[in-house]
Amino acid sequence: MNVNYHKLNSWDQAIFLESYSANAYVPFSLCNCTFLSFVNKHGIQLVSHLEPRGCIRFRCSLTNTILDVLRQRPGWIERMDFYWCDVGWLRDHFDHMYLEEHVRISHFRNHYQLTRKNLMVKNLKRYRKLLERETGRLEAEKCDFFPCTFELPFEYHLFVEEFKKNPGRTWIMKPVGRSQGEGIFLFRKLKDITDWKKTSLSPEGSRFDEQKDETQVERYVAQRYIENPYLIGGEANKFMRVFSFIPLKVYLYRDGFARFSNARFTLSSIDDHYAHLTNVAIQKTAQDYDPEKGCKWQIQQLRRYLGAKHGMEVVETVFKDMDAIIVRSLQSVQKIIINDKHCFELYGYDILLDENLKPWLIEVNSSPSLNATNIEDYGLKCRLLEDILHIVDMERRLTGKEKQVGGFDLIWNNGPVYKDISSLVPLGYSSFLENTHLGCVNDRKQQLKQLFSLSKDGRVHD
Repeated sequence: MNVNYHKLNSWDQAIFLESYSANAYVPFSLCNCTFLSFVNKHGIQLVSHLEPRGCIRFRCSLTNTILDVLRQRPGWIERMDFYWCDVGWLRDHFDHMYLEEHVRISHFRNHYQLTRKNLMVKNLKRYRKLLERETGRLEAEKCDFFPCTFELPFEYHLFVEEFKKNPGRTWIMKPVGRSQGEGIFLFRKLKDITDWKKTSLSPEGSRFDEQKDETQVERYVAQRYIENPYLIGGEANKFMRVFSFIPLKVYLYRDGFARFSNARFTLSSIDDHYAHLTNVAIQKTAQDYDPEKGCKWQIQQLRRYLGAKHGMEVVETVFKDMDAIIVRSLQSVQKIIINDKHCFELYGYDILLDENLKPWLIEVNSSPSLNATNIEDYGLKCRLLEDILHIVDMERRLTGKEKQVGGFDLIWNNGPVYKDISSLVPLGYSSFLENTHLGCVNDRKQQLKQLFSLSKDGRVHD
């Protein structure tokens, strides 16, 4: 009887490996895999599809651009050295797994401390208080980059108190556990959330309904709506990657995009989601939505537009402020995130510019959409993912001292990272310019060729 090794349970696999792997010889080949057949002591023939040495085994539960990139990478096959998992799998399986030294997984165990809307605000508030206590108010004010926010139902009375201070202001309600604009609505009157309150709170408004326990009540955040957005820039989406939280090591991608609404912005109709929400999942349902054009610019286009209208000095300040938001938000959870050498994380930052060009952090995504809306979007995300794999460096080609890998720039490594511009100092340039290039030319192809001196088994996307 033939039995496929990969269909055996872990115990039988262990017995097989202990009994036979020491005597197995696998000819090396990048093109061909080897099938080995053994008969165990019970007379059962074990057939093992053994991968050639030098291959990197990966696993992926998603079916978008990341799967294409992984399958096309030379020497990578679908097994388990590298797993691009969804957060549901992580929650259900991570705590019960033993991972070998070299294995890498695409999420930190409690990534949600930054990516759940309520926890993000809670940690930022806590961090701001910590800074004020330890370094003073001026330093703490550097964390004033997120709108006034309350978690409901727990902070309902605090919310009402703040709401009454500024009657007529627009607020936005967001469910903390949903995405793609689902369940979001705007309101200006307390009675506008009466229906929500009745289903979530008791008549007294101070405790849960007797029919529900804490886990059954859906949590929302009530957030002061930015009523004066920058009407061209829209919402900027930035990609960055965390390699480690202790010490904190952060790479920022040069590319990104600015999202727009498909309808003209107006506060006279707060029920029009096409005017107020830039989520692609919502905008693509508009009758006049063009999937080829989409509702977004490349971040380089936004940078050029802002530079032409406001001057490059202003643009540099805006983009540095965005970088500071990223670093400080990560610092707010640095001591909370469970640091694990097997883990890394790709975060997508949603940052809104107001009419004064002040950036506001709206939310952070632990699973930024890797679905492509058009050919241009597909190319951007494939290049992004290729460069993430270069940084993960399963092939062990990096030295660990690189400040740029493809389109990623190292902006924080247990402290700010500065550019190598010693040759420019005699020309009057500061020798301490931060190593950030968001929205600048992405010279990744040339940089990777220099970095790896591409051999016949290397590859770089155009």
